[in-house]
Amino acid sequence: MNGPPTRREIRRQEREQAILDVARESFLKEGYAATSMSAIAGALGGSKTTLWSYFPSKEALFAAVLEAEIGRFREALIATLSPSGTIEDTLRTFSTALLGKLTRPDTLRLHRIIASEVERFPEIGRIFYERAPKQTHQRLAGYLEDAMARGELRRADPLLAAQQLVALLQARVYPKRVWGVDAASNGTIAEEVEAALDTFLRAYAPER
Repeated sequence: MNGPPTRREIRRQEREQAILDVARESFLKEGYAATSMSAIAGALGGSKTTLWSYFPSKEALFAAVLEAEIGRFREALIATLSPSGTIEDTLRTFSTALLGKLTRPDTLRLHRIIASEVERFPEIGRIFYERAPKQTHQRLAGYLEDAMARGELRRADPLLAAQQLVALLQARVYPKRVWGVDAASNGTIAEEVEAALDTFLRAYAPER
């Protein structure tokens, strides 16, 4: 059994968190290309050698920032997929949480950064996809596959069904907010969720 963390381990954790906080602010404000390890080290008051002992590259640091940004929410999101509730209520809770996260200002800013820089830095697209959309689709697909086995949805490819539900949730509110278009008439998250669920549940209604 592991004992409590030592003072040295606590200091290292605190230092790592400080690095992530500075890096997150820099990535969101300056973008991936304009963020440098030297600038982050300078903001922290340390050397690049010290920074590299925690994160060996800017790519690794970006991945850690993304994981810190997404990880806790991803687990909370997956926890909404409870088999004990009705499928409509469960998917409504899941969809509301997901679309709420996707339309938060920091999330929108991050998506804009990735979209603008992925051609020059394809690694940031891969890192983001592996940690966010891919895992969300896979976990949702697992829930949908179980629902199909219980006869609550018609039999189909559960991963494709998961991808289609997420796409439906991003049909109207999300693209307008991410591109800053017609913000006053975006509609509400609740309205978007209900529209997406109506289409999805009609498409995957069990065969009688």
